[in-house]
Amino acid sequence: MFFNVFTKNKISVPQTLKDFYKIFEKSGFQAYLVGGAVRDIFLNKEASDWDVTTNATPQDVMSMFNFVVPTGIEHGTVTVHFKNTEIEVTTFRTETGYSDGRHPDSINYAATIEEDLARRDFTINAIAVDLKDGKIVDPFKGRSDIKKKIIRTVRNPYDRFMEDGLRPIRALRFSAQLNFLIEENTFDAISNKDVQNKIKSISVERFRDELCKMMKAEKPSIGIDMMEKTGVLKLFIPELQKCKNCIQADDRGFHIFDVFDHNIYSCDGAPKDKLLLRLAALFHDIGKPDSRTEHNENGLKIYHFYNHERISCKISRDIMTRLKFSNAEIEKVCHLIENHMFHYEPTWSDAAIRRFLVKVGSENIEDIIDLRLADMYGKYNQPARLHDSEACNLLIELQDRIKKIEENNNALSLKDLAVNGKDLIAEGIPAGKQLGLILNELFEAVLEDPELNTKEKLLEIVEKSYK
Repeated sequence: MFFNVFTKNKISVPQTLKDFYKIFEKSGFQAYLVGGAVRDIFLNKEASDWDVTTNATPQDVMSMFNFVVPTGIEHGTVTVHFKNTEIEVTTFRTETGYSDGRHPDSINYAATIEEDLARRDFTINAIAVDLKDGKIVDPFKGRSDIKKKIIRTVRNPYDRFMEDGLRPIRALRFSAQLNFLIEENTFDAISNKDVQNKIKSISVERFRDELCKMMKAEKPSIGIDMMEKTGVLKLFIPELQKCKNCIQADDRGFHIFDVFDHNIYSCDGAPKDKLLLRLAALFHDIGKPDSRTEHNENGLKIYHFYNHERISCKISRDIMTRLKFSNAEIEKVCHLIENHMFHYEPTWSDAAIRRFLVKVGSENIEDIIDLRLADMYGKYNQPARLHDSEACNLLIELQDRIKKIEENNNALSLKDLAVNGKDLIAEGIPAGKQLGLILNELFEAVLEDPELNTKEKLLEIVEKSYK
């Protein structure tokens, strides 16, 4: 939903929110729009995820509306379903003490919107809109910081970060998402030893969620690079930190970036709407520091990274397991990483294409090619270098050849064979390991020559070779 700012101090409130406010007004309460939706208004973006704060208690809110879910009632929050819209409503509050580095030890209801805004993390998130008349409440000059593209804590950054160990990571994520600079004192506070210990205390799930949100930025490299500079990266992904200053550039001139920069720029080059592909790009060469060898060949200094894709796969599995990604997510990312080092040439036979399809999986072809393109992007951090290049043209050719093979309905798995285990048993092949081996060998024969995939021809092979 788009809002219109019609004066310096007011915006035009959409009708749904006006109707929502009237119910509060009827009961004698105030209500303000807060959070990301307000920030988006001043960024001229479509507002979503409506958050409202009020001087009504959760019990008051539940008595005013028919469908209310107590999603965080211990923190003063409920979710109201109103006109097919979910609106999160939180009572004005202040907070004291953060023993666990994340949740306040005590929450007290506040009397005014200004007190509520004072507890928030960054000035760009500490702006409210009065749903009564659209008046803007901005006690910490958040609009000015949005205009200047600056991320700054509300009040002292050290104190704000020591309250909540997730806030420094949120600062880095907002910087990447919004392409804003982090104000100097705020940035410096992230590297403070006490703040680092507070960051370390947050759950890995919280870090993972922020990392995933960062992956949706136009350039995640901005946030990952600042994680490295502030020391946050080594707290959660030391394996990626290890890639910093691992030099790839040798006398052949294949690379200009170290492994760390190449990885994060490759992440930028992957489609932003594919989380797992971006993670695969971020980790695809993470095994290079452990596989790097240096040689002198004909007077040239040469670096080799033999089997780095397998090492990268293992390390990525360890990282994603530690960050508690799902098994399916881990398997997908690791499969892409392990297979990203293919080198297609026009001399590949159709049988080689079919074997490649079987190895990678038809469902992964688009992603594996996108990963190769991201890898190319990360080589120069310049997407223009990809266009009209020989490598890019070869990938296009590979895609065309794969499409033709798929259109011809070639057998690409055992279930596509014209015979199955029952057919072989009927021909006198006993059930067991031997039967499975025969089926696999028949599949190999069909990959080499698809015309063999008839029941008559396959049973003829069984008759001649195995009986």
